[in-house]
Amino acid sequence: MRTGGRIPPHACFVVSAVFHYLGPAFAVLLFARVDVLGVAWLRIASAALVLALWRRPWRTWRRLDAATKRLLLGWGTLLAVMNACFYLAIDRLPLGTVAAIEFLPVIALAAFAARTRRNVAALLLAVTGVYLLTDVRLVAEPVGIAFAAANAVLFAGYVVLGHRVARSEQVPGIDGLALSLLTAAVVALPIGVRDALPAVHDPIVLAAGAGVGISSSVVPYVCDQLAMSRLPRATYALMVSLLPATATVIGVLVLTQVPTAPEVAGVLLVIAGVASHRARATSA
Repeated sequence: MRTGGRIPPHACFVVSAVFHYLGPAFAVLLFARVDVLGVAWLRIASAALVLALWRRPWRTWRRLDAATKRLLLGWGTLLAVMNACFYLAIDRLPLGTVAAIEFLPVIALAAFAARTRRNVAALLLAVTGVYLLTDVRLVAEPVGIAFAAANAVLFAGYVVLGHRVARSEQVPGIDGLALSLLTAAVVALPIGVRDALPAVHDPIVLAAGAGVGISSSVVPYVCDQLAMSRLPRATYALMVSLLPATATVIGVLVLTQVPTAPEVAGVLLVIAGVASHRARATSA
């Protein structure tokens, strides 16, 4: 039986959209105490620990077939590299800029699957909204742009592989996510554990890092799995266009980044694009 079957999938996505950038906004504030890759590892490791204690996924691992094991190991490796690139990007670029870049390959997935004029129009609205929402100057930070672009491609892979895991009959509920996050914590160990060591001697920083992991990974990734298990991939990919709008709101509330008039217009266009999209009747 799938976990969260009674929760509407769109509600799951809204929760994910809020926490997808709420946690990273707090992480930006933590960068003053712990190096970037150290925060990234604390995020992954704390999320993996929470889900491991909750789900005890090693019991599921023993009965998986080889193809599913490869899928979970691949998704876990992708999660580790994606999180590292994302944090290296938001250390150099505004959160809203990274969000908009992250959105572009994902919306391409929706464009590929769009088969009606209504869906094409919805995509155009969403893309226009993101264009207005983004500070197109992209600041003079080529390294940050490179990390943001890498994160964007990896995030598209996260949607594809995450959707496969969510629809897999081999892994019940969110056990696949728990196994993949354990893999991600191991893969990211040589990348960030050294930078995370100062947090071990500071309980407040360690608790803050765990809070970032729960708000950045546990809540949104679990909600993503619940939404992906019941939403067509094209529908989910288009709804991801809400994330730049969410990043703008979080930027105002947490980082005091007040949007301009064009950015507000962009938020409204993104919401209009999501609202006007329609999934195929066979998948509704």
